[in-house]
Amino acid sequence: MLLATKGVTGMARGSTSNRALVREAGPALDHFKYETAAEIGVNPPADGYWGDLSSRQCGAVGGHMVRKMIEIAEQNLAGRSGARVR
Repeated sequence: MLLATKGVTGMARGSTSNRALVREAGPALDHFKYETAAEIGVNPPADGYWGDLSSRQCGAVGGHMVRKMIEIAEQNLAGRSGARVR
């Protein structure tokens, strides 16, 4: 059985998106990325080009960012706003 793919976007169709859904959050997310990298011992690139880092290092940064964002969202849902993305 074939599935219709009309209007489908994402990695399965070969297109990826690396932009913030909320445009104003872009600088804060970039700062968050560098902060997270430093926290886990990954030396963030001074020139902003992450292509020289290994996939493992970049994946670790992204994974920790997701964990921290989930924690922040859970705290906000629970009514506690102690942690925030700067």
